[in-house]
Amino acid sequence: MKTEYIKVTPDSAEALSRAGEIIRRGGLVAFPTETVYGLAANALSDEAVPKIFAAKGRPQDNPLISHIASLDMLPMVVREVPGAAYRLAEAFWPGPLTLILPRSKTVADSVCAGLDTASVRMPSHPVALAVIRAAGVPLAAPSANLSGSPSPTTAADVLADMEGKIPLILDGGACSVGVESTVISLAGAQPVLLRPGYITKEQLEDAMGCAVALSDAVLHKLK
Repeated sequence: MKTEYIKVTPDSAEALSRAGEIIRRGGLVAFPTETVYGLAANALSDEAVPKIFAAKGRPQDNPLISHIASLDMLPMVVREVPGAAYRLAEAFWPGPLTLILPRSKTVADSVCAGLDTASVRMPSHPVALAVIRAAGVPLAAPSANLSGSPSPTTAADVLADMEGKIPLILDGGACSVGVESTVISLAGAQPVLLRPGYITKEQLEDAMGCAVALSDAVLHKLK
């Protein structure tokens, strides 16, 4: 497969249109977010999403984060949005925060890895938002690197791992945050921080007005 590499801005209409077309046809596109570069497929397609796992060499029992461009897209990914989720969205979206909520029926099973929850966030990078809008669907998008390799923060990093594996890489410059998003679960009785990131536990608690528990995976080294 020949990998096309295009430098883009949020106004690169032709390149963004091409990215949206590739995604709608079931293909993969790498694009920048504020955290790291993502490897995107249509999050509603169980034919497209497995291509992400194949390109990355990632186990398929590892769920993916769906990226949206507006709150109108939330029902495509999750079926319940509690008040705490809206408070966090108001405080930190668009931005590097991922929410875990009960999944909808429309999101692909392969995105959720058999779980009854789904992960969703709204990135702040203007190119990422433009790609999602061009595709017209939520995008499942883990980091655009081979599994086990460092997460890419430039398009050159992506090219080193993904050349010949995906049809298109969009170069929107270096990522401003450079670390993966904070992940918090709102699917249970108490909010649980599953992955620390740019947004801190204290900021989450301030936004929601309640305590946030820490996952055992954060507190203790896994065997």
